[in-house]
Amino acid sequence: MFCQAAGCTRFIWNMMLADKIEYYNEHKVELKNTPAQYKKEFEWLKEVDSLALANVQQNLRAAYSKFFKGAGFPKFKKKGHRDSYTTNNQKGSVSTTSNSVKLPKIGRVKASFPSSINGLIKNATVSRKPDAIR
Repeated sequence: MFCQAAGCTRFIWNMMLADKIEYYNEHKVELKNTPAQYKKEFEWLKEVDSLALANVQQNLRAAYSKFFKGAGFPKFKKKGHRDSYTTNNQKGSVSTTSNSVKLPKIGRVKASFPSSINGLIKNATVSRKPDAIR
């Protein structure tokens, strides 16, 4: 499930970026696309957390806006290079115990934390090192 979510967020980033580039080259204005538009064509995107896909949209929009203010152009994502995704806590969808974390569409997963977590969790980023999976 982690690999699938990271793959879907990478796919959405790359599709949305490619469409933004193509649309801008044709019309000279920014395309306002959303992950929901791609779920009709790619049904398997419905299997992962929609908030993770929404975060991709926000991050891409911010990167695209920074480009027009002088920063570098957003890059396409590559598989296996910092695979991760971020999800938001909505009505307790992300929570922790002393030895586990609950994630949307995945459920409880064993985890270890460097220190105790106090307060409300707003979001969670799940990532892995490329050499950790064999």
